Amino acid sequence: MTKIGYTRVSTTEQNTDRQELGAIRVFEDKASGKSTDRPALKEMLAYVRDGDEVIVYSIDRLARNLRDLEDIIKDVNSKGASVTFLTERLTFSGSDDAMSTLMLQMMGSFAQFERSMILKRQAEGIAIAKKANDGRYAGRKASIDRDLISNMLKAGSSVTAVAKALNISRQSIYRIKAEVGV
Repeated sequence: MTKIGYTRVSTTEQNTDRQELGAIRVFEDKASGKSTDRPALKEMLAYVRDGDEVIVYSIDRLARNLRDLEDIIKDVNSKGASVTFLTERLTFSGSDDAMSTLMLQMMGSFAQFERSMILKRQAEGIAIAKKANDGRYAGRKASIDRDLISNMLKAGSSVTAVAKALNISRQSIYRIKAEVGV
């Protein structure tokens, strides 16, 4: 029996130091839990063997979506291995334990709810920053000089000539032409 650890943080700037697992082999992802398309998760799932124990710090570190969480646990259990969540003190070994299933679904639902709340707060923060217009959320700097295009068109240059001179698409020139009313 091998103790296999799985840790995850959402960004490369974060670290997994607080997710102490006491495992022999640890797989670490620095990616969002919104999807199961994570390199270390895939590698860990391929590595798991009969009798192994996958140890995860908390349910939300494995998945932020109830369906993904259930699928990952079923995948591990189908190989004869168990999954243990340290924070929640839950272990899933593939047996049909009604209480464990209920707890998994409840805790997985909370992780999914938390992800939804994070996205909502993020959207609200962006909207407030945009409304304040104080430069915190100004978006990407324009890469096309609209004044230059406008002046070139007013001087009689064709759309094709402007596009070639500035190395941009004619569609961009047409869009800007319509915006500035040239």
